[in-house]
Amino acid sequence: MQATLDWLREHSASHVKVAVTDIDGILRAKYISREKLTGTLEHGFGFCNVVFGWDGQDTVYGNHVADAGFADASARLVPESRRTIPWENDLPFFLADFRDDEGPAGAACPRSLLHRVVVKAEGMGFTARFGPEYEWFAYRETPATAARKGYRNLRPLSPGMFGYSGLRTAQQAGLMQDLFDKLAAFGIELEGLHTETGPGVLEAAIAHREAMEAADRAVLFKQGVKELAYQHGLVASFMAKPSADLPGCGGHLHQSLWRGEQNIFHDPGGRHGMSTVMEQYVAGQIALLPSLMPFFAPNVNSYKRYVPGSWAATRANWGIDNRTTALRVIPGGASATRLETRVPGADANPYLAIAAALAAGLYGIENELALDQDPVRGSAYDQTIGEPLPVHLGGAAGAMRTPEVADLFGQNFVDHFLRTREWEWQRYLGAVTDWEVGRYFELA
Repeated sequence: MQATLDWLREHSASHVKVAVTDIDGILRAKYISREKLTGTLEHGFGFCNVVFGWDGQDTVYGNHVADAGFADASARLVPESRRTIPWENDLPFFLADFRDDEGPAGAACPRSLLHRVVVKAEGMGFTARFGPEYEWFAYRETPATAARKGYRNLRPLSPGMFGYSGLRTAQQAGLMQDLFDKLAAFGIELEGLHTETGPGVLEAAIAHREAMEAADRAVLFKQGVKELAYQHGLVASFMAKPSADLPGCGGHLHQSLWRGEQNIFHDPGGRHGMSTVMEQYVAGQIALLPSLMPFFAPNVNSYKRYVPGSWAATRANWGIDNRTTALRVIPGGASATRLETRVPGADANPYLAIAAALAAGLYGIENELALDQDPVRGSAYDQTIGEPLPVHLGGAAGAMRTPEVADLFGQNFVDHFLRTREWEWQRYLGAVTDWEVGRYFELA
């Protein structure tokens, strides 16, 4: 605590910003005074537990998810998350979580869930490292103009299908510079940044870090991109599939397990340079992937990505450097051999996506699962290797109610999380879409 207080004394701000992440991965933040922060560091602070009792539109869940009294939950600052926000005059910032809360927030907190999975990995002798990468659409709109247009016919940052474009990035040199430099000053170093296929689509790879730090940076990366986009007169969207005619937005996870400076995934004598531990880790993800989909695809729209030819997997399968599979094994030598889990969308909660990938991999190691599924060669869309993945949120939520999932993540968390997903699915089933009206209004 003393180091944090000393750090704060270096800043003249009268207040700091603190934030927690809700079940949907949305950052919920508030400002507190410097004076209040001192007690907060030692004893925690109250944060209304409604953040786990309402959906992304601030509608209170109607299926007994919320605490009817909306009490304060016990939040604790995470001292190691401290940083300053360059685009808010270097305002001091902290993340918080609810790992010490004994109520609904403690059971539901995504960051606390990942903490428990990381502790398990450490107990097995592993340090997990993750490198998330994200795709997103940028539009020449404001939140107000996009809403007025009903989120239709939005003007993209750039026209055309132009992946890896040197022209488009040069046209937006100021934005590219800010994304690299200001995010780095915010404690989020990028390894790469480029245009993707689709009008106004960008992709960034975040430097790999230990699992919790990687998840923190992923959450703050998405928030930072959105806030920097506002400064450039843009709106950034990490929606999984904003257009039926364009590829969607992935949130892929590169990962590996380490002991000290040794990458445990690498074995020069193993199949494709994979160690036995890595094969078991991959086998664990294959076994559990169909029942973990709500972690990777949490929204109704998420499942629109999983169609043949979309660069998103449709089955629980794997391959060597194959981008059409769910799991892409990358034989990168002693330092870079890793697994890329390509299923998560950009809309997934980073804490939950990383927790799911890591827990499933550890499950494979614990149970010494054999990687007996053949690797996919060529297009996975033309083959039937691997169990099909759920095609909608309702089916995915149903598939998640298994003893294995409850054992991995705790019955209290799973119950809370699945009620929120079932709520989302029921809200969708109750909506009348433009497609339905156009198809049935006159002819039915």
